[in-house]
Amino acid sequence: MTEQISSIPDNSPYPRFSPAWLWLKPRLSTTELTLVIALFLLLFDNAPFWRASLKVLHGISVENIGFVASLFIVLLLLFNLLLSLVCFKYIFKPLVVGLLVSASVARYFMDAYGVMLDRTMVQNVMQTDYAETFELLNLQMLCYLLSLGFLPSIFVLRAETQYKSFTGELRTKLVAAVLSLLVAAALVFCFYQDYSSLARNNRYLRHLINPVSYLYSLGSYVHRSLGDNDTAVEPLGKDAVLTAAWKRNDKKNLVILVLGETARQMNFSLNGYQRETNPLTGARDVISFKNFYSCGTATAVSVPCMFSHFDRSSYSDSRARRNEGLLDVLSHAGVGVLWRDNNSGCKGTCDRVKSEKMARLKVADLCNSTECHDEILLHGLQQYIDSLDGDALIVLHQKGSHGPAYYLRYPKAFEKFTPVCATNQLRECRREEIVNAYDNTILYTDYVLAKTIDFLKANSERFNTAMMYVSDHGESLGESNLYLHGLPYFIAPEEQKRVPFMLWFSDGFEAGNGIDTACLRRRADKDYSHDNIFHSVLGLMGVSTAVYDAGLDLFAGCRD
Repeated sequence: MTEQISSIPDNSPYPRFSPAWLWLKPRLSTTELTLVIALFLLLFDNAPFWRASLKVLHGISVENIGFVASLFIVLLLLFNLLLSLVCFKYIFKPLVVGLLVSASVARYFMDAYGVMLDRTMVQNVMQTDYAETFELLNLQMLCYLLSLGFLPSIFVLRAETQYKSFTGELRTKLVAAVLSLLVAAALVFCFYQDYSSLARNNRYLRHLINPVSYLYSLGSYVHRSLGDNDTAVEPLGKDAVLTAAWKRNDKKNLVILVLGETARQMNFSLNGYQRETNPLTGARDVISFKNFYSCGTATAVSVPCMFSHFDRSSYSDSRARRNEGLLDVLSHAGVGVLWRDNNSGCKGTCDRVKSEKMARLKVADLCNSTECHDEILLHGLQQYIDSLDGDALIVLHQKGSHGPAYYLRYPKAFEKFTPVCATNQLRECRREEIVNAYDNTILYTDYVLAKTIDFLKANSERFNTAMMYVSDHGESLGESNLYLHGLPYFIAPEEQKRVPFMLWFSDGFEAGNGIDTACLRRRADKDYSHDNIFHSVLGLMGVSTAVYDAGLDLFAGCRD
C-alpha cells in the first residue's frame, strides 16, 4: 500500500495523504484561497468589531441569531469579493502578505488601546515621528505580528495556487462577484431593519472592520494629501494692523502661548483634582478655566484646527491647508512670531513663520538619546527676546503627557506619585500605576509653566508679558477600558475632549492693555473651546482685521 501511494505522479488529481505536506504545500484554487484568507481575517482580526457589535446587540439571543449569522456571511462575502479583485498571479501573494501583517498590527492597537482606525487616526499615525512610533513597539505587539501576520503569511506563500488563464480568472471573478452581491443584498433585505438600526445608531462600528476601515481611511488620507499639495494657500487677514490704542503702549507686548500635549483638565489640581499637581502655577496667581474643550481628539486635528479661523463644525484638514491661519494674520499685522517645537511638528500651522525644532539641540541634562524634556523650549530663548524690537508671540509646543510611555516624559526628580507604569504596554500595569505616571507628567508641566512665568517676569521691565496655556486634546487612562486618545469626536469620552486652559498676566500687561482679571476669574466656569483661540489671541495682541470676531474673543467682555 505504501508503494502504491508513493508512486502517485505529481500531476495526479488525488492528494498525497501527508498532514505535514498539506500544511506546507496546500493546493488551492484562487477562489478557495481568497475564501480561506477572508475567513481568517473575519474570525481572527475582527474580534474588536464582534465584541462591540455583540455589546450593542446585548449578546446573541434567539431573536437576533439570524441577523448575527447574516452579518457574518455578508462581511465574509465582502472580504472575499475585495480579495478577488486583486487575485492575479505575481501580485496577489505580496499584497495579501502586506494585508495580513498590517491587519495584525491594526488588531493589536484596537485591542491594546481601544482605538478606531478612522481617517483622523491614520493621519495622526502618518504624522507621528520615529521616537513616538518606537515607544509603541513591545513584545505583545510582536506576538500579534507572529500569530496573526507572519504565520498566515507563510501559509499563503507556501500554497500552490492554481491560476487559470487571464480570461478564465476574469470570468470566475465576475461570476463570484455577481453571486456575492446577490446573496449579500438578499441577506440585507431580509434583515433590513436590523442593519439600518445598527448602522445609523452605531456609526463607529464601521471603523472597527479590519482591514476595510484602515485601508479606506488610508486611501482617503492619501487622496486629500495629494490634492492639498496642488492647492495654493489662500491669504487671510491681509488687512491686519495693530490698533491705535495698542501703539500708544509704553512697552511692547510679549505673549508666550504654551501648547500642551495630551493634558486632560480633570488631572489639574487647579480644577479640583484631589492630588496636588499644580503646586507652582497655583502659587503664581494663574487663572484656570474649568470647561474648555478641544477641537479634536488627536494632535493632527486639534493643532491646525485651533490655529485656523474655522470652528470645529466647519473645520476640515483640507480647508486648513488651503487657508492661512492665526500666525499668518499676526505676521501681517507686524507681530513677530516664533514657533518652538519639542513634539512631532506644527502640522502645517507654522509653515510660513520662523520655527525651531528644539529636540535637535541635544542639550546636556535636558535631552537623552531619543528626546528632550520640555524645559528645552526655554533654552536660549533670551537671546531671541533681546533681538525683538516690537510685539511678539512665541508658541512653545510641548511633548507634555504624550503616551503610552508617560514615565519618559519627565525627569526622575518629578516622580512624586508612585509606583508608576514603567512600560509602554499599559495593559500590563494596574490603573493606579498608569495614573501615577500620568500625574507626574502634569506635575512636570506645572514646573515648566512656572518656569515660563518666571522667565516672563524677568523680561517685564522691557515688555508687557503674558502667558496662555492650552492642551491640544485629552487622554483616556483606562476609563471604560479605553487608553490614549483619537476616538471619533462624537463618541469620544470627556477625558479625551476636555482640556486645561490657563492664563497669567504681568501687572504691566493688565494695566497697559486694560485686562480685567477679576472679570476673567468670574468667567472661568463658562464653556469655551479651541474655537475661541484664534479670535482671543488676535484680541489679546490688539490686532484689528475683518476676520476677527469679538463674539468668540473670550477677553472681549473683560477688556477696557
